[in-house]
Amino acid sequence: ELIAHEDPKSHVSELFRTLRTNIQFMNSSRHLKSLLVTSTLPGEGKTWVSSNLAIAFAQTDKRVVLIDADMRKCCLHGIFNVQACPGLSNYLAGMGAENPQSDDISAYLRETEIPNLYLLPAGNVPPNPSELLSSPQMSHLLHNLKGMFDLVVIDATPSKLVTDAVVLSRIVDSTIVVVGHNMTKKDDLTKVVKDIKSVGGNIAGVVYN
Repeated sequence: ELIAHEDPKSHVSELFRTLRTNIQFMNSSRHLKSLLVTSTLPGEGKTWVSSNLAIAFAQTDKRVVLIDADMRKCCLHGIFNVQACPGLSNYLAGMGAENPQSDDISAYLRETEIPNLYLLPAGNVPPNPSELLSSPQMSHLLHNLKGMFDLVVIDATPSKLVTDAVVLSRIVDSTIVVVGHNMTKKDDLTKVVKDIKSVGGNIAGVVYN
């Protein structure tokens, strides 16, 4: 899963470094502080791309935090082998591990084995993920994390199934859409791009996996 860390000299790792450079170049006119990764449907490699892209940025001595915003199918804590809770859902719902009113973001962050890379896991599966992600608390969280880190990478939900990623695209600097080889339908991709642009989201481009 974490090939950019486990085999940094591989061809695939080099491709992630190229992707990192391309994203920086496409956002050179403004300082990139937050990046959203989505797809059209599950299984297109969205989480794999967001994880390794976050690692690629961390390898340039940037402080990076990766957020698991796919609260319905949370899996990043397993990939990075860290504690799952408390996480994003707990923070947004105001349910800290020790203090229910805790606003200390550091209590929800996990240090990973990759230098400079931190993870904010999804936390407990909530009954209302879309409402939590569209709340003022999410904007407040993103604002604070951008002050603590050089880059915030958000692994969001597939955009055809639920609106979570589209909602988040409004408050991040840039969005990339991962499409799977022989998987993604052109009409689905067109709709996702249209939906993101209609709410004011900025799309950097598409990653063809």
